[in-house]
Amino acid sequence: MAAAGPSEVVYGRNPVRELLAAGRRRVHEVYALPDLVGEGWLRGVGALPATRAALGRLCGSSDHQGVVAVCDPYPYVSERDLVRGGGALVCLDGAQDPRNLGAVARVVDAAGAAGLVIPERGSPGVTPTVCKASAGATEHVSIARVSNLASFLHDAKQAHRWVVGAATKGAADYRDIEWPEAPVLVLGAEGSGLRTRVRGLCDLLVTIPMRGRVESLNLSVAAAVLLFEALRRVQPR
Repeated sequence: MAAAGPSEVVYGRNPVRELLAAGRRRVHEVYALPDLVGEGWLRGVGALPATRAALGRLCGSSDHQGVVAVCDPYPYVSERDLVRGGGALVCLDGAQDPRNLGAVARVVDAAGAAGLVIPERGSPGVTPTVCKASAGATEHVSIARVSNLASFLHDAKQAHRWVVGAATKGAADYRDIEWPEAPVLVLGAEGSGLRTRVRGLCDLLVTIPMRGRVESLNLSVAAAVLLFEALRRVQPR
């Protein structure tokens, strides 16, 4: 139950459905529970019947919802293409929890942002767990994996992009600023926030005022609040 050569798995109904719909990577095989093989969206792909246990062994999770696909590795995009392509970008300065990363990718897709940038170190990359947590959004989002996030932000600034960092202290209310056109929005890891060097590269620092007792929001929730506001109320420089 595996393809020759480098391959990955995508599991779960929505992730596999979006994998097939996006067509960004070659699908080698699709396996499904016998009672799901005949479903309309699987009928044309030649899904092969498999037991629940076999599917769990293939994807390493019991959360497969009866469908697993074997496909080519995830197709990251060029960081240069994202910088030059225009549109709002989201950068994560540390997102070690794959479920958080997947949820942020889902936000990026829902908001219609241009892409997502993640570091090679301190981030899991787009794993099967990330795909599952994104409900398949990773198949549609342009994601770049960079060796040095600070260098990427420097290049973005050189390309006349404004970098907006999310912070808890020393920052303006996100509702009060004039959002730049096509911002590069940077969010730090939950708890530790932005690293000092990354913070220093930000042209603007914004915060989401908190009224409750908890000091911060989940990473994907914060991304949604800021990104949807930025895209709703962008102002040209």
